Amino acid sequence: KSSTSEIDDHNRPIRTFQVCNVLAPAQNNWLLSGYIERGSARRLLVELKFTLRDCASIPGTPGTCKETFNLYYVDADGPDDDAVPLPSPNEPRFRKIDTVAADESFTQVDVGDRVLKLNTEVRDVGSLSHPGLYLAFQDVGACVALVAVRVFYKRCPAEARGLARFPETPSGPDASALVGVPGKCAPHSQPEGPEPPGGPRMYCSADGEWLVPIGKCVCAAGYEDIGGECRACRPGFFKVFNDEATCKRCTAHSHAPHSASARCICERGHYRASNDPPDVPCTRPPSAPRNLLSLVNGTSVWLEWAPPKDKGGRVDLSYSISCLRCDDMSGTLLDVQRSCRPCGAGVRYWPTANGLREAAVLISRLTAHTNYSFKVQAVNGVSSKAGLQAVTPVNITTNQAAPSKILKIKRELNTKDCIVLAWLPPLQPNGEILEYEVKYMEKVCDKLSGNESVILSRAARVAVPGLQPGSAYLFQVRARTTAGSGPYSHQVEFSTLSGKQLSIDNVRSFFHRHCGYSKAKQDEEKLQFQNGQGEYRWFYVGSLFPFLHQKRQTYVDPHTYEDPAQAVKDFAKEINPSSIKIEKVIGAGEFGEVCSGHLKLSRRREINVAIKTLKGGSTERQRSDFLSEASIMAQFDNPNIIHLEGVVTKSKLVMIVTEYMENGSLDSFLRKRDGQFTVIQLVGMLRGIAAGMTYLSEMGFVHRDLAARNILVSSGLVCKVSDFGLSRVLDRRPEAAYTTLFTSAGDVWSYGIVMWEVMSYGERPYWDMNNQDVIKSIEEGYRLPAPMDCPAALHQLMLDCWQAERAARPTFTHILTTLDRLIRNPNSLKIIANATSRCDVAKVGPRGTGSRGSCTTVLWLDVIKMGRYKDNFDTAGYRSLDAVAHMTPEDIRRIGVNLVGHQKKIMNSVQTMRAQLAHVGAAGVKV
Repeated sequence: KSSTSEIDDHNRPIRTFQVCNVLAPAQNNWLLSGYIERGSARRLLVELKFTLRDCASIPGTPGTCKETFNLYYVDADGPDDDAVPLPSPNEPRFRKIDTVAADESFTQVDVGDRVLKLNTEVRDVGSLSHPGLYLAFQDVGACVALVAVRVFYKRCPAEARGLARFPETPSGPDASALVGVPGKCAPHSQPEGPEPPGGPRMYCSADGEWLVPIGKCVCAAGYEDIGGECRACRPGFFKVFNDEATCKRCTAHSHAPHSASARCICERGHYRASNDPPDVPCTRPPSAPRNLLSLVNGTSVWLEWAPPKDKGGRVDLSYSISCLRCDDMSGTLLDVQRSCRPCGAGVRYWPTANGLREAAVLISRLTAHTNYSFKVQAVNGVSSKAGLQAVTPVNITTNQAAPSKILKIKRELNTKDCIVLAWLPPLQPNGEILEYEVKYMEKVCDKLSGNESVILSRAARVAVPGLQPGSAYLFQVRARTTAGSGPYSHQVEFSTLSGKQLSIDNVRSFFHRHCGYSKAKQDEEKLQFQNGQGEYRWFYVGSLFPFLHQKRQTYVDPHTYEDPAQAVKDFAKEINPSSIKIEKVIGAGEFGEVCSGHLKLSRRREINVAIKTLKGGSTERQRSDFLSEASIMAQFDNPNIIHLEGVVTKSKLVMIVTEYMENGSLDSFLRKRDGQFTVIQLVGMLRGIAAGMTYLSEMGFVHRDLAARNILVSSGLVCKVSDFGLSRVLDRRPEAAYTTLFTSAGDVWSYGIVMWEVMSYGERPYWDMNNQDVIKSIEEGYRLPAPMDCPAALHQLMLDCWQAERAARPTFTHILTTLDRLIRNPNSLKIIANATSRCDVAKVGPRGTGSRGSCTTVLWLDVIKMGRYKDNFDTAGYRSLDAVAHMTPEDIRRIGVNLVGHQKKIMNSVQTMRAQLAHVGAAGVKV
């Protein structure tokens, strides 16, 4: 080989190494480079520039002429590595890179300067591990000139991505390798989230390009990102979380005295609860409850109070009740405290003693004629941090307790239409027994008739006349003292005679002696005929708590008065119009506007009220109808019935004034808060409505228009029955699409509809069906399916209310007991009536048992609140549940359901339906 000067394609002089011993056989010529240090590169690229002559252009060239040469390399630990062997193809340390051929070869040499055609070839050497290497070129008989050799490597340049910094990085050891490079976060920043480990990463490709960025850096707490740098928050500002972009000003009652603050410190007297986020305002404990009132009834006490004047800026206000039993309430405060001790576990609190949300509690199972001291404490989330007790005390003394249960009832005599009962007085009368209450109901075909009657007796013995021959009756008895009524006895069953078991004379003698009643006796025991029910009842008007439902009085229909104005005077209180301040119009009623305002009566604090007004120019009939609602409402006194404050009839503007319910009607209230309540909260609302209807039914009042639109909701979520005057025009109301006959059993049916409205968050029952279609469907056995996520126990109670036979429907007392049982056992509400079962119970038998009905796709979509896609399913041919059950996610997208959330909701229901249909097929039973 030799070194010569040549001219390249651009007429520039170049230095070359060349060899052209093509005429001599067995050539083995070598050229060895100097030592090449690889540095941090693990893969080197070798660029070769060379010329090569075509063997055919050389005259007399033997067949051993070559048009290629070989490229080798050998690893070395340094430039003076004595271990580097002499070049030889048989030396194992010499590794062949490639045999190099020319793309273009020259064929002749011009006269004068020779023109060379340069070839450029690039080869790579990968997976290097030694500090350096030598390159070796082998010629085996070619006419070749090596013009230039360039050894280089590729790298990804240093780069900043956001707050992450990536260093200059050589490419990987081979052409397909990606080198993962962790980024370094800028000062005062840190990796976002736990993934990937080690913070942000990128990958350096073989071509020296950054690929696949993963993760990022964010400014740490107390710092914000300003132009790619993390700068400290100024004093008075803070940043809590890393993923927040900017610093925020300190919230109320807190401050940040230093820069780079991650949170603000609460001012003296203000705190954050342990579960409060650090970016919420600091708050304080509430003040004490106000205006604590107590009502004692035997061994029970009702405590009621007004909320604290200062709630501390929080919404998690609750109350706790502490009870002390005291031997002596006289003397000094210290003497009283020494005589008191905790009440113990026997005392009962309803709804609870701790965590009360409502400002009222019923405390029962106290000891008669005993002194008690109660403390009501207002608590919020920071009360424990402050160590303060916002307590309001009250001292009471219990009086006579109600009697215990009557244990045994016997039948003394019976005829075809009369039964005489006797019983032993209760073992614990707890005072003088004023009377006994006997409740009875006929059984017809092994079912209760639903018509309940009550007789009162002063003795432990009573004759029950007017019974049906050959019929069975269920009887219960309880005793009453001035403290109230005791519990009912267990039910006992006795029957009247059906044949001629007694002679006519004996029957007459028995009737006159035991079952006959004179007019004087009737007047003495206040015999009253229950309006519209065809039953005789005896009642004594007591003065017990309305919330215990022990007030025994009968509703008087104001329309039975010859002069309706007299009914208003008898029942409603007249209010001076100067005591009323009307603030704004909040709605429109049948007779005029409905306004909100304030009422201030003497010796009473000002209260918020609702005011119904009678529009000017109304007829006398309209005035009478308007005031009849007040005559009805004034007879009711129950916490779940809208309270009448009074009427204004002696001024030009006639008004009805009621308590103000901040949240308006129940249906619109629920529609605005769809999905915001727990099942227990919804059942609590239903419980309040049932309590109000129990009270009305016991008074003999039939509402006739019970619906969610006629239930009002207070700020404390107390539901109250209202709208007692509009039932007289019910038939003219277009929205009365699902009412029934005007009986208490009809109210029960309507209550089932209210349950459905509540659990569906105010959805319209029967959707867009007209009245005729609704009536026809009901007659054919159709019943509303369970709303979405409705507990199965609640839907079953709805179906019980919708029994075709009135006698088979539950009473409101039974409904109230059932709801109380569900509230006490929340686990019973976890079994949900799913979409398929909601369809399967669409038809019910005479006793509410489910039978497989024709649940269409339209109904199924309404049940899962996806009714907007009815046309999509119909057009695509999915008109039955069997067809729907075979749908796939692709089918759902194909028919036009484009929202991912809706696709998932429909597919989840389809999968549930598919599983249940498979279960039905396997078990051979109906769902």
